[in-house]
Amino acid sequence: MQIITTPSGERFVDEADIARANKIKRDIAAGDDEVVPADIVRRLVAGENKVKVWRSHRGLSGRDLAAAAGVSAPFITEIESGKKDGSVSVMKKIADVLKVDLDDLV
Repeated sequence: MQIITTPSGERFVDEADIARANKIKRDIAAGDDEVVPADIVRRLVAGENKVKVWRSHRGLSGRDLAAAAGVSAPFITEIESGKKDGSVSVMKKIADVLKVDLDDLV
């Protein structure tokens, strides 16, 4: 949000910024968006496996994720370690369980 302060001390706020901020707040309250903790962002930016980061953020074990996605726990381990790539359909199932977009995992 841009706040402009004049030399006389008057403050102006960009109304479009306020509208965007209010939409984000509404989306978060409705469950259509979320605030991602800085630690999670740092791990993703550092290149840590995205499935592993989101799984841990959601508080799931590898077995829990595997069961919910309908795949084996060893397969989740192989995906998280980079030994195997999941097919698009498997990654979509994992994304659904983790409540993220498929793009967030690839």
